[in-house]
Amino acid sequence: MTKEEASMIGFEIVAYSGDARSKYVEALNYANEGNFGEAEKLIEEASELINEAHKVQTNMIQMEAAGNKVDVSFLMVHAQDHLMTVMLLRDIVKNFVNLAKKIG
Repeated sequence: MTKEEASMIGFEIVAYSGDARSKYVEALNYANEGNFGEAEKLIEEASELINEAHKVQTNMIQMEAAGNKVDVSFLMVHAQDHLMTVMLLRDIVKNFVNLAKKIG
């Protein structure tokens, strides 16, 4: 794998993760307004984006496991950080929305 290919994978993970993060924050805002239908829809869309980012990540791991050299750059570390952070945000938002449903 070339450095350019690895960079593109990193950018792809960041893009998917960033889009998912935006949807989770928006979902939380809808839940705070009592619009749980829209919140749930956005949570589902965001989860699909995380799944796409995870697929990209898994493909890279499989390439490395198959013996292909994979250079880990700062961009890839940044991409992994984004993905893990948004996965944590997913769990928090889901719990907050469930809590808001119970309260409201």
